[in-house]
Amino acid sequence: MKKLILVRHAKSSWKHDLSDINRPLKERGFNDARLVAETFDTYNFQIDAVLSSDAVRAMTTAEIFKDVLKISEIDFSLKHALYDFSGESLVNVIKNCNNNIDSLMIFGHNYALTNFVNSYGSKYIDNVPTSGVVVINFDITDWGQLKKGKTILTLFPKELK
Repeated sequence: MKKLILVRHAKSSWKHDLSDINRPLKERGFNDARLVAETFDTYNFQIDAVLSSDAVRAMTTAEIFKDVLKISEIDFSLKHALYDFSGESLVNVIKNCNNNIDSLMIFGHNYALTNFVNSYGSKYIDNVPTSGVVVINFDITDWGQLKKGKTILTLFPKELK
C-alpha cells in the first residue's frame, strides 16, 4: 500500500514585481497553511519523504508544514520538475519514487494537482484550493505501477474556519 499526500501551495502574493517562480506567500497564505498543517497533524500520518516544487510559494508552504509536523531535513527535497502545471511531470516524479517510500508528501501547483486527484483519486474535486490537502491510498507496492486509488481525506482551509 502506498499513500500520497498532495498539498497545493498556500495563497501567494502578486504585489511584487517578481518572476512567477519567485512569488512569495501573502499573509493569508501563511495563516491558511498553518491552520491546515495543524489540522493535518491530528491525523498522525506517517510521512516517509517530502518533495516540493522549487517555487518560493511551494517551498514556503512546505516549510510551514515541516515545522508543524516536525519533519526532518533528511526527509525533504526540492524538485524543479514539480514546478508543473499540466500534471505530466508530477506523474513522472511520483512514478519514479523509491519504492522504500510508502507515504509520500508532495507540495505543488494547480492545475497539475486538481488534474491528478481527479485522474487517480476516487473523489471528484472541482478545484484543489490553495493550502488544500488531498490524501490518496494506492493498492500498489511499486510507484511505477501507479493506478486509480482511493481518496481518503481532503482538508481545505475554507472548511476549517
